[in-house]
Amino acid sequence: MQLEKGPHNCITDVLGVKVGHVTIEQSLPDSERVCTGITAILPHGNDLFSNTVPAASHVINGFGKSVGLVQLDELGQLESPIMLTNTFSVGAVLQGTLQYMLQKNDTIGDTASSLNVVVGECNDSYLNSMRHMAVTPEHAIQAIESAHSGPVEQGAVGAGKGMICFGYKGGIGSASRIVPTEEDGYTVGCLVLTNFGKPEHAQFAQWSEAETEPADGSIMIILATDAPLYDRQLKRLAKRTTAGLARTGSIIAHGSGDIAIAFSTANTHQKDPSKNMQHMSFIPDDSPVMNNLFQAVVETTEAAIMNALSRAETTVGRKGRVVQKAPLPHDCPDY
Repeated sequence: MQLEKGPHNCITDVLGVKVGHVTIEQSLPDSERVCTGITAILPHGNDLFSNTVPAASHVINGFGKSVGLVQLDELGQLESPIMLTNTFSVGAVLQGTLQYMLQKNDTIGDTASSLNVVVGECNDSYLNSMRHMAVTPEHAIQAIESAHSGPVEQGAVGAGKGMICFGYKGGIGSASRIVPTEEDGYTVGCLVLTNFGKPEHAQFAQWSEAETEPADGSIMIILATDAPLYDRQLKRLAKRTTAGLARTGSIIAHGSGDIAIAFSTANTHQKDPSKNMQHMSFIPDDSPVMNNLFQAVVETTEAAIMNALSRAETTVGRKGRVVQKAPLPHDCPDY
């Protein structure tokens, strides 16, 4: 039986989580066109460096150019926003996020340690003139400052503006599920940046061959939960995104960068030892709740991908290339 959706069916149903987008469109000479953007995911609205959250990542297939995953897995802590953009803009987004964090906390790199910024990417060069590198550090700051709770804009927006999924228009998608417990229950939310798959691989539709012949592509999968989990348990959740991805039809191709990042908003860790006195509790590994959390991960991953397809609109990019909206039913549900 499918789990209940959260109030907005978005990653922001996890209390405190915020999402912001900056979408960049610009016509250039010689039929080139900027068609890209940035998406920022904030675990909470406080000082992210001083109030870290447990986190982990799982690399399903490593054809990607992400930043920050090594330390994330080594220490099991997330201390920055999670930023998503196109492949050639990782450096600019890293710089902008670093500038933002330095402005918010004057101890970073001085009396405190350095900062581990996390940036993920997908290649949008079919529609976007990626070599133009239109994304600036200022755009990254704008995306962070625009982050909000409540419903998340989805489809061809932010980092998803130029992305393609199963040969049709992809982009940003999100979903959430409620895991029942004896008390109030836990929420699992997912946000994806979809840029993978060929039309004939889709398991949810009998599509004729799309006009677009995509490359292998990639996907970034971001999981958030308010369940009290530590980093090893979060890595177990991140691994289960593979099942949700497979449900849609992905074959996890050779040239696909498929990466999942999971964090928990419970048990926030304060770097100041004098303030880090709260009692931390975790769900036992053998608790039935863990299996329900796994189910929520699979469902939200699949649903977020479908919501990205259903929300994205036909988009015109560089060299006059057009990627059509996926031919899903007009009464397509909120998955």
